[in-house]
Parts: sequence; C-alpha cells; structure tokens
Amino acid sequence: MAIISEVEDESSSSRPSMLPFRATFDPSNPLGFLGKVLDFLGEQSDFLKKDSAEEEIAAAVRAAKEKLRKAEKKPVENPVEKKPEKESVKPVEKKPEKESVKPTMAASSSKPTEAEKPKEEQNKETGPIVPNQGNGTDLEDYSWVQTLQEVTVNIPIPSGTKARSVVCEIKKNRLKVGLKGQDPIIDGELYRSVKPDDCYWNIEDQKVISVLLTKQDQMEWWKCCVKGEPEIDTQKVEPESSKLADLDPETRQTVEKMMFDQRQKQMGLPTSDELQKQDILKKFMSAHPEMDFSNAKIN
Repeated sequence: MAIISEVEDESSSSRPSMLPFRATFDPSNPLGFLGKVLDFLGEQSDFLKKDSAEEEIAAAVRAAKEKLRKAEKKPVENPVEKKPEKESVKPVEKKPEKESVKPTMAASSSKPTEAEKPKEEQNKETGPIVPNQGNGTDLEDYSWVQTLQEVTVNIPIPSGTKARSVVCEIKKNRLKVGLKGQDPIIDGELYRSVKPDDCYWNIEDQKVISVLLTKQDQMEWWKCCVKGEPEIDTQKVEPESSKLADLDPETRQTVEKMMFDQRQKQMGLPTSDELQKQDILKKFMSAHPEMDFSNAKIN
C-alpha cells in the first residue's frame, strides 16, 4: 500500500511549503513504515531534536490506541423517546396596553446596552478568556472541558430528573440539549464537527446531564463548545502530560526502539535491526573459520 502525504516545512519563515512524503506500507512490517516517517521528520525538521520529542510521540501512540479501543466498542444507541403530547392551552386574551409615553430625543438616540449586543460582538470586545482546569469554560447554564480527542459538556438539572425527561440531539455540527416542555439549555452550532456515532450522553447522580462529543479533528483545541459563547485562549491550554513510564511495556518498547534507531541513523550508526544482523553474521563467521569472507558482498 503506497502512502503519499504532504508535510509543512517548518523552516520556512514565510508561507509554509508542502513536502511530498512517499513510502510503501507493508502490513507485516509496520515498524519499517514508522521508521521511514521518523527518518523524514529527522531530515526535514528539528522535531526529533526537541527534549519532549519522545513524550510527544508516546502521547500520539496512546491517543491512537485509545481511539482504536473506542472504535472497537459497539456504540450504545439511545432508546427512541416518545414525543410528549402537546397540551391544549386555552388562549389568553391580551388586555389593551396603556398608551406609552412618547420617548424623549435623548432616549431615542441612546446606544444599545451591553446586554442588547449580540454575543459575537461582546466576545470580540472582551477577548479570549483563560480556560478552566479542564481546558474549557464554566458558563452560567453549563460547563465544558476537553482533550485533543473529546469534549465533555456538563449541564446541571433538577435533582431526580429521569432520562426520559431529557431531550438530547447530537448532530455533526449542532448540539441541542434540554428538558421536555422547556426551552433548550443548549441549542447551537458546534465550534467544530464531531462524530455522532461516537458521541453519547447520560445522567450522573440524577442531577447532571453529561454529554461526550468525539471530535472529528483530534489535533485541534476548541475555542468554545457552541459558537457565540465566550472563547478561550488556546495558547493557555495545558495538555495532560504523558511519559514513557505511563505506557504499557509493549508500547513503551516499540517507542524506545524507534527513537533509538532514529538517533543511530542521525549519527551514521547501525540501527537495532542492523546490529542484530551483524551479531548473527559474526556468530556464523566464528562457527565457520574455514570460510573466507574477505571478498564476500553482504547486504
């Protein structure tokens, strides 16, 4: 399987150029493909020279394994909720309003108050805010936190609320959450698209609606959950630290091997596989001293 991708050249000071990356993926040797990816990074960028390169690669491996684990789980479908029958309400006759006082010129020419301004204008004037401990925002009606892969929305509701009383619609670019017979608590366009099949909601302690949204793009921090709400300063987001010691032994060994091979190649030294082959060859030569290997061409 041939894989061709384009990578931004980090050394460009103006508009980044795109560099072609070509490699053939062999399912029987996935580490060979990863090695080529690391070779390309080492040649075209300074990423591997960073002190945090190993931790960042380990974090990427953990995120990929977690994504695979979730994909293997069968999504739980919400039971179909019956729409409540509309109650007939007797129309109330409006009483004639009293004649309003004619406003003065000063009142008619006054500028709109802060509360009358659209949310987008208010956010532009106030600027981005510092994220909460979960890299999200605590708002009046709900709060939200995030990782690179997911967004979790927590909505307080009256204690004892049952699941059948909740209205929750999760679409690719829109979220609507509330209680039946009441105005929605959240009803708006999401900051970025999500994967509806990997999203779900539940009630925690019968007093909080918790909605988990799986991001479509899992390499971007959201500035807000629903467009129009206050935006956070993503430069101040603090991602969860990930170390090699946190990985399982198999994954840790794989990451350490890739990093060792990359360092060896940068110094012009043999990789772990090449060292292993050399060791086998030395043992073979020692076992057959009668053979002349001086003119042998070994690949």
